[in-house]
Amino acid sequence: MHENLRENLAEIRRRINKSAEKSQRSADAIKLIAVSKTHPAADLLAAMQAGANIFGENKVQEAEGKIRQIGREKAEWHLIGNLQSNKARKAVRLFDVIHTLDSVELAERLERICIEENVANLSVFAQIDLAKEPTKSGIDERDLPELIAFLKNCARLKFDGLMTIPPFDDDAEKTRPYFRRLREIRDELKAQNAFSNDFGELSMGMSGDFETAIEEGATLVRIGTAIFGSRQSKISG
Repeated sequence: MHENLRENLAEIRRRINKSAEKSQRSADAIKLIAVSKTHPAADLLAAMQAGANIFGENKVQEAEGKIRQIGREKAEWHLIGNLQSNKARKAVRLFDVIHTLDSVELAERLERICIEENVANLSVFAQIDLAKEPTKSGIDERDLPELIAFLKNCARLKFDGLMTIPPFDDDAEKTRPYFRRLREIRDELKAQNAFSNDFGELSMGMSGDFETAIEEGATLVRIGTAIFGSRQSKISG
């Protein structure tokens, strides 16, 4: 399996470059997150040797074991799964970016923990629920202003972008309206100087639809299956 990783990563980068060129964007503006959930540390190390340096994990507990084996400073670690409040402290210790901020209550907890843990900066994205599916997390668009108002006054949390997960569909074109709407929201917030980084990241697009997401403005794409293959059975730890 490891011998395919280099080829898979090269193919994904080729497709990212092609999509960026098609939409008249620089490929350098698009970060590739290798989604490593359910895959063991050995797979991540092989991916690192093939050039991957940003990893996305869904579960704090699973990520903790892998980050311990690989090293906190050896890569950039992104939490892309739902964050339960009782895992917030570990998440602050483990991750560079949290993509799934979905409430003022969670933001309050993360800010307090950052202060307690002496973490100077934690990058967070607001996950917006555009799909309205019961299985999807995220904050409703209508509740976003309250969250942004709180984040503006945070000393440690840095509001750096938005994330969404559209409904799954084999036809990537069906996901385009969700990506487009997220970009529109980002542009509105950017005009209000809402983002700590001034421009607002867009975390959107996975193995089946990342090219469409890039065409609609994605700055981070979350690719798992197309790099690592099918998910493995649950990893302990």
